[in-house]
Amino acid sequence: MGCGKFMKVASTSKWAPTERHPEGELHEDLGFFSWDKTRKLFVLRQFHVEGFVNQYIAEVVADAKIVFVTEAIENIPDGWRARETYTFLGPEEFIEQFELAAPGKDFEPYTENRLHRVAPE
Repeated sequence: MGCGKFMKVASTSKWAPTERHPEGELHEDLGFFSWDKTRKLFVLRQFHVEGFVNQYIAEVVADAKIVFVTEAIENIPDGWRARETYTFLGPEEFIEQFELAAPGKDFEPYTENRLHRVAPE
């Protein structure tokens, strides 16, 4: 997509084998960040291999942090919410926190990843 209007992100997470998942687990998602001119806010849309589609809006945008909270989630029971927080540690590194909230509950941590830029091969 060379239009310069969207930023694409692809993610793969691998979990070590457990008793419940002896071969480990693999999660993949594809996301797009965009600017909604009408609402004047950033939107994140994620498409997960498990079939979930999350649409987030940015609730906090600061120099070193952006917080997205879902306004819609497809293919999950009503009432669930998700939150993605990106904390920037510098131009080469950031922390991504993903949290879930069951209906009527507060957000609870689900995953946290520290990502850093690597030199191209």
